[in-house]
Amino acid sequence: MATEGFYLGGVVDGKTGERTGGLVDYDPGDLTTHGVIVGMTGSGKTGLGIIYLEEALLAGIPTLILDPKGDMTNLMLTFPELRPADFEPWIDEGEARKEEKTATELATEKAELWKKGLGWWDQDGSRIRELRNKAGFTIYTPGSTAGVPLNIIGSLTAPDADWDTEAEALRDEIEGFVSGLLGLVEIEADPISSREHILIANLIENAWRANRDLDMASLLAEIQRPPLRKLGVFELDTFFPEKDRMALAMRLNGLVASPAFSSWIDGPDLDIESLLWQDGKPQAAIVYLAHLSDEERQFIVTLILSKVITWMRAQAGTGDLRALVYMDEVFGFVPPTAEPPAKKPILTLLKQARAFGVGLLLSTQNPVDLDYKAMSNAGTWCIGRLQTERDKARILEALQSARGDTDIGQLDKTISGLEKRQFLLHNTREPEPILFTTRWALSYLRGPLTREQIASLTNYEPEPVSSEPEAADAAAPEQLATDETPVMPKVAEGIPVYHLAPDAPWGKRFDADPASHRYTAAIAARVNLTYDERAANLMHQEEWEAIVTPLELRLDAGNAVYVDYDERDLLPQAPDDARYVIPEGAIDKSTYWRGAESALKEFLYRGQKITIFKNAALKMYSRAEEAEEAFRTRCDMAAQEKADAEAAKLRDRYERRFTTLRNQIAAAERRAEEIAVDLQGARQQEIIEGAGSVINILLGRRSTRSVTGSARNRRTTRSKETRLRTAQAKADDKYAELQDLEADLVEELEEINDRWENRGEEIEQVEVGLEKSDIQIAETALVWLPIG
Repeated sequence: MATEGFYLGGVVDGKTGERTGGLVDYDPGDLTTHGVIVGMTGSGKTGLGIIYLEEALLAGIPTLILDPKGDMTNLMLTFPELRPADFEPWIDEGEARKEEKTATELATEKAELWKKGLGWWDQDGSRIRELRNKAGFTIYTPGSTAGVPLNIIGSLTAPDADWDTEAEALRDEIEGFVSGLLGLVEIEADPISSREHILIANLIENAWRANRDLDMASLLAEIQRPPLRKLGVFELDTFFPEKDRMALAMRLNGLVASPAFSSWIDGPDLDIESLLWQDGKPQAAIVYLAHLSDEERQFIVTLILSKVITWMRAQAGTGDLRALVYMDEVFGFVPPTAEPPAKKPILTLLKQARAFGVGLLLSTQNPVDLDYKAMSNAGTWCIGRLQTERDKARILEALQSARGDTDIGQLDKTISGLEKRQFLLHNTREPEPILFTTRWALSYLRGPLTREQIASLTNYEPEPVSSEPEAADAAAPEQLATDETPVMPKVAEGIPVYHLAPDAPWGKRFDADPASHRYTAAIAARVNLTYDERAANLMHQEEWEAIVTPLELRLDAGNAVYVDYDERDLLPQAPDDARYVIPEGAIDKSTYWRGAESALKEFLYRGQKITIFKNAALKMYSRAEEAEEAFRTRCDMAAQEKADAEAAKLRDRYERRFTTLRNQIAAAERRAEEIAVDLQGARQQEIIEGAGSVINILLGRRSTRSVTGSARNRRTTRSKETRLRTAQAKADDKYAELQDLEADLVEELEEINDRWENRGEEIEQVEVGLEKSDIQIAETALVWLPIG
């Protein structure tokens, strides 16, 4: 080795895929701009994370490790002598059985493999010894005594801090504690709008400002009788009435009264300085979280990181890496849209920790769940094999945000060609990305440890050997029931075997008892279903997961209970002192498992259906999982389109009649106007001539015959008046005929609209079943369930 920084591995030629001989010498100071490790399961992501931590500890840099899955406990498995006997206690018995070897034989192989693997990278047991000598290793198990418990509630001790200068950091710490605490009792509390959050946060700040310590008992008492008169501008009882405060106190008291609560106040207080340094030696403080519920993990991560921020801000600034905070699997803690409690302290560290020499290294196999706007603060990215194109697209987007001059096309090509344990190191402080393969880890990577194994590492003390017969009797194994065996029954070749994780959320549906050592057999099945309905143009795929128990001579698939399980719920290793109920079914025979798969297929074929909606009049079907109301809306819109189309044809037909009537009305009106003009002239002429005739007769200028002419003029006028009235009446008739036609059109349009509206509402349910060819068994596994 010839590296001055972190020895991560060897450079790989992107064209040939072979090592070039160059080594990856990573400057630890670059981690002050933080880092992200991304890779699918099996990419080597966990190994790379452990290598980063080993290098930090060898360099004298303390590490705080948040371990939601339990993989980081492998840092405790360091064997300088590399003897098979060192490996044997940690051999996976399931792996040994699968390879048809004894634990001793497999341990010998592992020891030899580790010697060779280290030798390939110019390492040996002396470097493992150096690691153990330079650093201390502790597994902390908040909420459990398997490792070193942490007194989480002890964090309510008033900190020695100046509120005038550190108010922001202290309030962030309080916010983290309160958000997590309320999450434990399933209260979604927004720090700005939740009165529960506002009250408790004010109570803690009030006590700390007075340098007064709190515990849960005193906090509950203050919730009932707060030492405050107002919150903001409102009187306390107006803002949060006494009856409601009592209800909150009772809810929190239910948490405190739980027998499991005692484990939350055991152990040393949560103090970041003590976690990072002990007796002048840097520590690997592994905070094991795999045994906790999602809410409890959020609580612990939020609280610890809030404490880190408070501690960090009390340190002098530096450009060197002072401490490394590592989180293995950040899924669910920094999502792109939601705001879980832990997200705020993580974002704060990403934005502010650099100035204090604190690096944050996050790891995930779920890249689409990261808030990439926040992740753009990360200067180091280690990208391993990815599962989907969508994952790759999100990663490329993040890299472009972190460094605008990135050649996205070249990165895309490189990432697509990555092999196992190969990573693309993209460092914003370096001119070009580096393709490398990881070195061999000093720690034995055996996978997550059980709580029993953690206990043996944490509390190991040689047990005194007693010659007293009473002591020998006391150590005798527990008496087995007639249906039990201390040896796991043999399982057919190729069938995975798991044990239910104590924190599996669906275990209670089977009355599982995490404290029990008695296990009964069940089948975990994952089935891909395809619903194909040609008439509905439907092609819908679903994943169906279920647990089936008991395992009788012939599996009764009707006992299947639908559950949404994942790898966190199923542990590959057997717990200590397990006793197995011998199943009736011949689980050691492949024929039994083929029969089980056939039974599951038959069960799903006969009973599994999805319901869609149909509108026969419109020849429409709903999409799978489309709500009835949404389908009704689509049908209504389609019916309206049909009605509009029919109405358009009707209007075209009526338009010809409307045009004829409008022309007839126009002609009648013109005739009436002509007659009216003629009549007006005749009336004027009549007046003039009639008046002149009378005067001339009186003066003797004309004969009486002129009077007769005037009478004729009046008769002509009367005739024209009659013709005018006839013309106007004809025009009025045409107007009336036009109005009747318009009424007929409206009536027909209403009938069309009503008819299609009714058709749009003719919704019926249709059940879509499965053909046997649509049912594909993706996985069947044996799962041992702990029962009382």
